[in-house]
Parts: sequence; structure tokens; C-alpha cells
Amino acid sequence: MPELPEVETTVRGLATVLEGQVIRSVRVNRADLRRPFPVDLAQALTGARVTGLSRRAKYGLIHTDRERTMVFHLGMSGRWRIDPEDIGKHDHLVLETGEGRVLSLNDARRFGSVDLVDSDRLESWPPFAALGPEPLGPDLTAQLLAGAFKGRIAAVKLLLLDQRIVAGLGNIYVCEALYRARVHPAREGGRVKPGELKLLVPAIKAVLEESILAGGSTLRDYARPDGELGYFAKDFAVYGREGEPCACGGTVERIVQGGRSSFFCVRCQK
Repeated sequence: MPELPEVETTVRGLATVLEGQVIRSVRVNRADLRRPFPVDLAQALTGARVTGLSRRAKYGLIHTDRERTMVFHLGMSGRWRIDPEDIGKHDHLVLETGEGRVLSLNDARRFGSVDLVDSDRLESWPPFAALGPEPLGPDLTAQLLAGAFKGRIAAVKLLLLDQRIVAGLGNIYVCEALYRARVHPAREGGRVKPGELKLLVPAIKAVLEESILAGGSTLRDYARPDGELGYFAKDFAVYGREGEPCACGGTVERIVQGGRSSFFCVRCQK
């Protein structure tokens, strides 16, 4: 599934084409993805001007001057294509701007979603209402994690994946951040020391920012809207490297937590 850096990269790519533009036409090529497209999507967006684009957790937001925001989730295999050579069977939503640029939402597995939300109700929209702070924003601090982890016996890895604690963190980048902070993913959250949390927060921010600069990670179908692949995967220290050596001379191991693989160095992370 595309994670936060992939969604952020997508939003930035779309902004270069969409921001400030009028949407001249909207074509919906099927009734649904993971759930039905909004019945008034074409009516709401046709003729609207895009006033900005943003991201919340793993959702992309396209804001318009009609005070309606289109919220999209890329699901497992979704991606936006800019000025595709042709429209294929997996291009389920196609937008055309007044300048003649074409953007298509391509989703072969159809686990993505598109919603229309009143812009002034975004914070209270059910998928957003319970989300924790953005990991790249100022609200993610060691003190916040200390409060969220206090007395918790759940593994720190699983707590970081809890969207109510931090919004948008996914499996890959939690593995990498825990490695940088030298914290074992199975350690009880309540046993992570304050000094380790002070290392973990900047590690989370750094690994996300580095991945965004690299265009995200290329896993399965992910590509940026311009068709380029993300290159952060080549810099993984532990993710997907089971049995390989760590830079310290230890060995990367894998365990399963909450149905997901966790990768860590047996020597570095305690």
C-alpha cells in the first residue's frame, strides 16, 4: 500500500498541474472502487477551480472554490497518471483541466476510494475525526508519544501504526525509524525510555522526509504521477532485508506483528 511519502509525492506532483486550474471535464468510468464514487462527483467538480492540494495521513485532498474537497485514497495499487498516452481499463476517473492537461486515477485492484466532503467539515469527517497528529508536523513530540505509550504493554511497533496516536505512519517507515532509534519493534510501548523517544521522533521525521525527497519507495505498482519510480527503497537499512548483514555487523531478522512483517537488527535494537 502506498504510504505517507508516496501520497505526499503524489499530491506534490498533482499540484504542479492542478493548482489554480479549472476542471473542464470529469469522467467516471465505473461505478465504484472500494466503495461507490460520489453520485454528484462530476457535477460538483466540472467548472470548479482547484484552490489547493494537501494531504491528511494517507489521503490526498483536492480543494475547490466551491467549498467541496475531493478526498482520495490510493488503496493497494492506485496511482495518478498525468497526460497518459491512452486511457486504459484501469483508469477509473479522468479529469481534464482548462489548459487541456489530463489526469487519470488508475487503480487495477480497486482498493482505493474517492469522496466529496464539505471543506469546512473535513476535520469532523469520520475517517479524519479520530486521527492523531501528522508525523511531519510540530505536534508529534517525544512528550506526546510518552503520554500515548504510558503503561502500555502493546509493542511499540503496533502503537506507532495506530492511526489514533500518529496519523499516516505505515509499516515500512516505522521499521526504518525504529532501527535509527535503536528500539526493538517488539518492546512494550510503556518500556520505551524518554531518551529513546527523543531519538525516535526525529528518526520518524527524517525517514519520511528522505523518502519524500527520493520520490517514495517503489513497491509493486507505485510510481509518481509523472511516471517516474520512487527510489528510497534502495536506502532501506532493514526493511525487506531479512538475513542480510546490518552495517554494525549484526543480522537483519524478521518477525510478524499484527499480521505484518517487522524487520530489525538483532545487535542494534534492544
